[in-house]
Amino acid sequence: MKQEGWTRTLALTVCSAAIGGTFQYGYNISIINAPTTYVQKFINETCMKRWGTALDSSQVTLIWTFIVSIYSLGGLMGSLLAGPMAIKCGRKGALLLNNCFLFLSAVLALSSRYAGSFEMIILARLLVGVNAGVSMNVQPMYFGESAPKNLRGAVAFSSAVFTALGILMGQITGLTEVLGSESLWPYLLASNALPGLVQLVTLPWFPESPRYLLIDRGDREACGQALKRLRASSVFTAEMDEILQEREEAGEARAKTLWELFSDRSLRRQLCTVMAASSAMMLCGNDSIYFYASYIFQEAGIPTDKIQYVTIGTGACEFTSAMVCNLLIERVGRRLLLAGGYLFMSFWAVVFTIALSLEGKVAGMPYLSMVCVFAYILSFGMGPAGVTGILPAELFDQMARPAAYMIAGSMMWLSLFFIGMAFPFIVSGLGQFCFIPFCGVCVTACIFITFTLPETKGRTLAEITEEFEKRNKKGTANGLPKYGQPSGSLTDPSECLETENV
Repeated sequence: MKQEGWTRTLALTVCSAAIGGTFQYGYNISIINAPTTYVQKFINETCMKRWGTALDSSQVTLIWTFIVSIYSLGGLMGSLLAGPMAIKCGRKGALLLNNCFLFLSAVLALSSRYAGSFEMIILARLLVGVNAGVSMNVQPMYFGESAPKNLRGAVAFSSAVFTALGILMGQITGLTEVLGSESLWPYLLASNALPGLVQLVTLPWFPESPRYLLIDRGDREACGQALKRLRASSVFTAEMDEILQEREEAGEARAKTLWELFSDRSLRRQLCTVMAASSAMMLCGNDSIYFYASYIFQEAGIPTDKIQYVTIGTGACEFTSAMVCNLLIERVGRRLLLAGGYLFMSFWAVVFTIALSLEGKVAGMPYLSMVCVFAYILSFGMGPAGVTGILPAELFDQMARPAAYMIAGSMMWLSLFFIGMAFPFIVSGLGQFCFIPFCGVCVTACIFITFTLPETKGRTLAEITEEFEKRNKKGTANGLPKYGQPSGSLTDPSECLETENV
């Protein structure tokens, strides 16, 4: 039916929200790789001017690693802000307000060299991380609540498509011939303001989330107008009835706090699934490839002058796989894409390790290593990159969704910070075995998702919840509370093991 398919308004809403949302996340991950040498030189020169003493290479590397990784701490802060912002300002309003962090970070990045302060770069990266943290949580929420049920996965997965597009565009912008030169690196770090400006100009013209308007604000008329524009039809009775039913079930309840969500036994299994998937998405090491692409390709034996061009291939791989997966997600389903993606990543991590071990002994190994990195990223883009962000929208109701995204985002950004700080030391310490820890993460994630996550494709929240209840029968048989029963405080430490009874 027409009202259940893509419409012009829905497509433009997705583009407008994403260009200043997850596009920024990918863009700011990749642009920081290009000016590595120039910023490190700037750090050393700044210290020489201040104290008359140059830093040794390990000290410069430590400061540079902190500049890179503080982006993740900003993302964590943004994740914690995302829930309250989405509740108070609405999904669209939160995305628009979020650009304030972005524009301030651009000003700091532009001014840093003239002010002779690398600390301004640190603060700029922190603020742009806050921007990414908010958008990574609010945007999938906005998409999941605005899309028709049969397109919910494809619309939500477009977040991953724009993330990959942001990575690719950041790599292109970071080329020496564009903004990646020593004289232009402050402009490179500030170039993220342009996509934010595009969103600020375009997004106000598109509708707010219909579910937010009706369930949170109780505005049935505004919800109807939003649905009319998004579906390009005046006939949406069934969808309106579904939203009304969810509102009636919520009653006068307000949005759950983090502690209330943690304490709710009926949602414990869903919460553990989302937390594990969000952590694995970063602990698998894929995004660290963009942070430290130079380290990886140097280890693989790629000539230094060719690395910036090879790096563009990694972004192109993820963008291509995200586009393909966006077409497959409503046919194949979520669980298969997630588990299959991690399974293929495990395989390519093993092949990459073998290739690095045979480097110098067998001809062509550096190029096999490069192929393995591309295949690893392709596998990531085919599932974990996009499906992970959909899960909170599909596993939690309107009252629990903001808190669920806050928790999922926090796990994601904490994991990214840990990997961002540890990755250079993993590469230098383990050498050719640097991808073995990531292989272990991928294998564990594949097994966990296979046995804990039910398929959510085309299902309503009630149907998904019922499936979780079926999976919890084993826990119920052991005397643990059944999902759907009223929540209560945990008085027995053994109750904490409830979620492990798969």
